[in-house]
Amino acid sequence: MSRGQVGTRIQVPDELREVLLEFTISYLLEQPGDVVSYASDYFTRLRESRTTAILYEREEGAEVVSPDESTISREEEPPIGRFAGRRKSVFAETYNPEEDEDDDGTKVVFPKSDEQRQQLAEAVKNILLFRSLEKEQMQEVLDAMFERKVQKDELVIKQGDDGDNFYVIQNGVFHALVASDPSEEPKHIHTYDNSGSFGELALLYNMPRAATIKAATEGSLWAMDRQTFRRILLKSAFKKRKMYESLIESVPMLKALQAYERMNLADALVPRTFSDGERVIKQGDAADGMYFVEQGEIIISVLDDSGKEVEINRIGKGGYFGELALVTHRPRAASAFCDGDVKCAFLDVEAFERLLGPCMEIMKRNINDYEDQMLKIFGSKQNMKDIR
Repeated sequence: MSRGQVGTRIQVPDELREVLLEFTISYLLEQPGDVVSYASDYFTRLRESRTTAILYEREEGAEVVSPDESTISREEEPPIGRFAGRRKSVFAETYNPEEDEDDDGTKVVFPKSDEQRQQLAEAVKNILLFRSLEKEQMQEVLDAMFERKVQKDELVIKQGDDGDNFYVIQNGVFHALVASDPSEEPKHIHTYDNSGSFGELALLYNMPRAATIKAATEGSLWAMDRQTFRRILLKSAFKKRKMYESLIESVPMLKALQAYERMNLADALVPRTFSDGERVIKQGDAADGMYFVEQGEIIISVLDDSGKEVEINRIGKGGYFGELALVTHRPRAASAFCDGDVKCAFLDVEAFERLLGPCMEIMKRNINDYEDQMLKIFGSKQNMKDIR
């Protein structure tokens, strides 16, 4: 890439940011001795799992469905500065989530008005880093952030410095500037206009600041210090993985997965909670993913000729539902309702196709069982087609 190109506009694709984020959190949780060997193994496994999914799609003539892009953070991050060499300094400090499983009551809390809290919640809800946090963990994020006022032309962070805080913009315009060499004048590569976040790269990747962020106007930021940022993210990732590894072990179908495939699946699952009587999926809707039941009971029902819901199955802890539409690439064949409060782990379409290739044969056998149930209730395949 020429220097002229660098001076215009550089966009880091969402997919690259997400892959690097997943790798970094996995590395920090595992704490392997050799980062290069770990990275080689990690990305080899990732490529193999994706290749398996692609081969399956070709074999079945499946149409690839994109994930709901509204859930992906739109913020852009500047690239890693070319002259920023790797440093240890403050990043040598480590955090072991296994030693911090018990809350010692020392959470960082900065008081906020209800209005400020609501504004901050709105600002962070679509940030990639926080989108899979549970409600309790998100409250901890909101508690830990403090307000920082900035003046026009103030340097919020400076390229090459150690990272101290992660920032979410409350208001104001900020320019991202990058110099490819310390002797050069930094070039403008991106503008944050009253929204967005920055500063996570240096905190996550143990790198100096990749860019300078300069305030183009007066403004206000929400900040979180380095230690709290790492603790919340790593602890939540650790607890999530442990919880879902336990769930995966209780699902017979998933025993077909290799250990690393189960680990990747645990990282891809997202918590969802539902209330008594709430409809989780609706017959006839397009499929966005499948669900694994962690707690509670799900009623599966279909509409009969008169439009009445007919119960055909109940699914408890360790069961799953919603996979039929993903395997057949057809609309939802049934509805799912909660009998009592229910907690599920949700797997979106893209992750399903990427991670569950080895389980397809099992799911197809289950689909045959499902169709047998439908035949018993409705009498003929034609009636089943009418319902679908």
